[in-house]
Amino acid sequence: MENKIIHIKTIADGHKAQQLPPPAHPLISIVNCQDMHPRKVGLPGVRVMLDLYTISLKTDCDKIPYGQQKYDFDEGMMAFMGPNQLLGVRDNLDAPQPKGWMMFIHPDFFWNTSLAKKIKEYEFFQYSVNEALFLSEKEQAIINGIADNIRSEYYSNIDKFSKQIIVSHLENLLSYAERFYNRQFITREKSNHQILDRLSVLLNDYFNGDDLVTRGLPSVQHISEQLNVSTNYLRGLLKMLTGQNTQHYIHEKLIDKAKEKLSTTSLSVSEIAYELGFEHSQSFSKLFKTKTNQTPLEFRASFN
Repeated sequence: MENKIIHIKTIADGHKAQQLPPPAHPLISIVNCQDMHPRKVGLPGVRVMLDLYTISLKTDCDKIPYGQQKYDFDEGMMAFMGPNQLLGVRDNLDAPQPKGWMMFIHPDFFWNTSLAKKIKEYEFFQYSVNEALFLSEKEQAIINGIADNIRSEYYSNIDKFSKQIIVSHLENLLSYAERFYNRQFITREKSNHQILDRLSVLLNDYFNGDDLVTRGLPSVQHISEQLNVSTNYLRGLLKMLTGQNTQHYIHEKLIDKAKEKLSTTSLSVSEIAYELGFEHSQSFSKLFKTKTNQTPLEFRASFN
């Protein structure tokens, strides 16, 4: 039972798994959390994989497994999931049901709409649960109002206009989510700068190590795992704090180390490239020129 995965492919499958009435719309549904119960899906240890986008706003929640992690939803917050992510059954089946709602959207709903491609640009659908969006009461009221409009539309008006109207509401909701995430990067400045400080120390230690030759250059995935954040969240955080994405930030640290070696040692460019984890010195020289507008030898000459 511990490794069992239940695969939910459609909105109707999801309603059936929760023993809910059939959905009013085949491709989008908003379900009140208090109408759902983990026992209807399975015992603790069961994981649910959905071929759906999910957006939820929950309050008063217990610990919920997500992938291999758990997160305590004691405060009101929004969470986003893209298709093919794993959501678990809560361990404490006797805990009170959370308040709030979950929205399920089948990818086919976006076909031939403005969200067909744009939906993949919203990085928070790939954030981890511990990177959820905390909302103020005013922000919750805004999001709840949009959700009510969506629910009202698919319950009362399924016609040639309803899809575009719902998509417009969804775009509005996702735009607010982007705004609120940017606000959260600012209001959680201390914890976010702590991540930035840890990133700086991590990269300095990495580039000062003796095994760069065998380890190679650090990947964004490796760095994110070391910081216990998702790659998308780290990219968004760095973009907000530094104006750079993660790969650019790694390259800046790499160039700083290269400049140190060029200015304080007599190592050749090929030797420095090798020590920094490059298989080919040409790749190192090209990156250095891109970042500094100088070749490594020109930098060394100007420094001396």
